[in-house]
Amino acid sequence: MESIYDLRKLLLKFGTIIYIGDRLADLELMEEELNELYQMKMISNEEFIQGSLLLIREKEKIK
Repeated sequence: MESIYDLRKLLLKFGTIIYIGDRLADLELMEEELNELYQMKMISNEEFIQGSLLLIREKEKIK
């Protein structure tokens, strides 16, 4: 997973589409969805870590 687009594709596999229009809010919702998918064991540990790191980097760019 190398971009937010890749993360969006992963979430879309589970029927989740996130678009509010506010970039930071979108990232926070993606983070919540990623956490829920991981807790329900629907994504691998590697996918969770890659997605989490990607979200952290993107949030830092905004701030």
